[in-house]
Amino acid sequence: MKYPKSFARWGGVAMGLLVLVFFNRPVHAEWYVAGQGGVSFSNSFNNPESTGAFGGIHFSDLDLHKAPVYGGKVGYYFDSLKWLGLEMEAFSSTPHLKQQTWTVTVAGMSASAILPGQDLRVTNWSPINVVVRYQMGPIEPYGGVGLGVFFARIHDGETNTSATSNARPGLNTQVGIRWRITNHLSLFGEWKYNRATFHFQDPTLGIKADYSAHIGVGGLAWHF
Repeated sequence: MKYPKSFARWGGVAMGLLVLVFFNRPVHAEWYVAGQGGVSFSNSFNNPESTGAFGGIHFSDLDLHKAPVYGGKVGYYFDSLKWLGLEMEAFSSTPHLKQQTWTVTVAGMSASAILPGQDLRVTNWSPINVVVRYQMGPIEPYGGVGLGVFFARIHDGETNTSATSNARPGLNTQVGIRWRITNHLSLFGEWKYNRATFHFQDPTLGIKADYSAHIGVGGLAWHF
């Protein structure tokens, strides 16, 4: 698969910065690794439209199923600014397209039809999130925002065909609360919001749509 050069470059820069931070950190600085799991809900494809030779066809918004989410993250809080940190994370889910009625609009004329369900996988790699926290003893509310790089694959079981939309830039946000069980172990709960524009390309009939998802996760983190 091909990746846009700009995102590949910025992804490499972000990973390089994190590696430099981790491996050149003072002994007393704080960094962490975590596993996370939960559910993706209120998922949708908004403003879908056709591209390619039959471009210009508009469709009604499409609903997606709730789906399990799993992934991990690695991050670092600066020693000089204990409330500020950087984080890299990745997670994946399968919010399959529901069977539903959709409306097709061409040249001002509309018609409705039943759209069969289709399999969908979405993976978000966020090379860098800026994270802030407020320490209240063992309790740490936090929030963050960063770049998401999204990878999606949709599969039509009836025709046994697939299409992908890879390395699409988007928004990755998070708000959560962390409980420090010990100095090294913490438990956290987190809400995320993701948004990106996918383009499933095809020479004849491609589809472009805005993807959005609300995600609730929980997990355990180990702090070094």
